[in-house]
Amino acid sequence: MTKKELYRRVLAYFGEAMPVAETELHYSSPFQLLVAVILSAQCTDKRVNLVTPRLFADYPDAETLALSTPEVVYEYVRSVSYPNSKAKHLVAMAQMLLRDFGGEVPATGEELERLPGVGRKTANVIQAVIFKKARMPVDTHVFRVSHRLGLVPKTCTTPLTVERELTRNIPDELIPTAHHWLILHGRYVCTARSPKCEGCGLLGICKRKL
Repeated sequence: MTKKELYRRVLAYFGEAMPVAETELHYSSPFQLLVAVILSAQCTDKRVNLVTPRLFADYPDAETLALSTPEVVYEYVRSVSYPNSKAKHLVAMAQMLLRDFGGEVPATGEELERLPGVGRKTANVIQAVIFKKARMPVDTHVFRVSHRLGLVPKTCTTPLTVERELTRNIPDELIPTAHHWLILHGRYVCTARSPKCEGCGLLGICKRKL
């Protein structure tokens, strides 16, 4: 099977199996999604969704969060991974949004990555989800699934090389959704341990099982 045919079959399957695919993080504004994604680093979406309702009730926007302190924010996020550093990043991020961006979440990767706590993956998430740009954030699920399905070669050993290979082969208009397809497939079917191969519609073309 050619690479082009493999991608066509994988994308067609996901399009039929998951016609609606979106982030499982709860948010009601670009700012809130940015906060949630920062908190989700090395932490589950489920845990983040337990933390953010109270945080967003008291700090719904950059203006309110910028007036807080890391010590206060820590009490809201103490159950996530690395709460000390994330609390500091959130307050500093809100302050920079006010100072440099008028309180609004910027749309470019360069601007997003200036914000404390925001790296390439987080910037790509915001661009893909909020601004519908052709960006492919690569987390552990995307990395694992893309290798198991053979969408990327073994030589793609870093998130950046996986990102570049996927964006080179997936149509731009599908990339934001394909990001969610790969994540959700990795989260619920193609899990790191004991993947549910028998119930997977991609079993016949999966490199892991060939």
